[in-house]
Amino acid sequence: METDSFIIVLIVGGLLLLSFLHLTNVTSVNRRANLLFGVFTFQWSTFWLDELLFPEYLNTTNALFVILRFFQFLVPISFILSVKFYTEPDTRLAWKHAWIAVAPVIFLLSLLFPPRINTEFFNFCSIIFFLGHSIFYIIWAHIKILKHQRIIKSIHSYTENIDLSWIKYITYSFIGAAIVVAAYNFLTKAEPLNIYINLFFVGVVYLVAFYSLRQKEIFPQGMELSEVLGEHALIDKENNTPRIKVVDDSELNILKERLIELMENEQPYLNSELNLVKLAEQMGLSTHQLSYVINSAFGENFFNFINRYRVRKAKELLENPEYDRFNVLVIGYESGFNSKTSFNTTFKRMTKHTPSEYRKNALRSNNREN
Repeated sequence: METDSFIIVLIVGGLLLLSFLHLTNVTSVNRRANLLFGVFTFQWSTFWLDELLFPEYLNTTNALFVILRFFQFLVPISFILSVKFYTEPDTRLAWKHAWIAVAPVIFLLSLLFPPRINTEFFNFCSIIFFLGHSIFYIIWAHIKILKHQRIIKSIHSYTENIDLSWIKYITYSFIGAAIVVAAYNFLTKAEPLNIYINLFFVGVVYLVAFYSLRQKEIFPQGMELSEVLGEHALIDKENNTPRIKVVDDSELNILKERLIELMENEQPYLNSELNLVKLAEQMGLSTHQLSYVINSAFGENFFNFINRYRVRKAKELLENPEYDRFNVLVIGYESGFNSKTSFNTTFKRMTKHTPSEYRKNALRSNNREN
């Protein structure tokens, strides 16, 4: 029991500290999203905090129990709202979002005025309602993250620390834990599972803390986000081209040639922080126009367009005997990549080989020729 209490202290302490850091926006980025994520982590902590502070009230119907359970029921809502503000920072909450309050109101009424039915059956229904409500928002959050990861590739040439993958891992852990706990409770009356679930969440909490505090500002300054999101919705997913023309075909060909000339002569792709706004400024175009040119003239998103040039540069350096004394990671940085992971992943996706494999093959070819 002492071990379990220690684990709970670790979880609660981690969540409360993480909540404080997000509520105070210590990273100075994604302000509204961080504020809501701070609310979410504080609410999340109450699932363990109640066991530490007032376990004798857990199975009663007093006011403290009602307030606590209702507060916990709101956890998925604060979670989805934080995800919404991370992925769509220009979001304005309006009356059309009021439907989100329907389930919490029903749950609160059931706590205040429990129906006169068998207590065990009522508790079973409450658990199912609670889990169903949670899983609905978790799946919704997961879908939003997947969409976000596609959208940022039309804006950025890198995805590290902006793709919100860490939120995706939260959704996996929630769904996995919910399934295990539900199955265990329905199949057995034993108690020992708690300590293993708590150990699992110790890892989840501290990993979330690590990755969430590394989160960078997702959308660059000077970008009309509503325009980008609207444009992404109008992209033909099969061939990655816009469905609506922004410039006519003759101008498109001119802009295409200008862009190729810029990429070849000035090599802006060597800037590892390059994004759509910066390249549009160099081209003297709006982000909307540049995005249209890349999608229509090259049939690619911004991410693939820029990284294709970086991979080409990396291939040149890997084949160059003068760079044999340099580590592969140095080649990646010289080519415009900002991390080993992004270099290896992107290079292999585009060439079917890792940079090290490509260098070895190039070396064999050079030896055969000599």
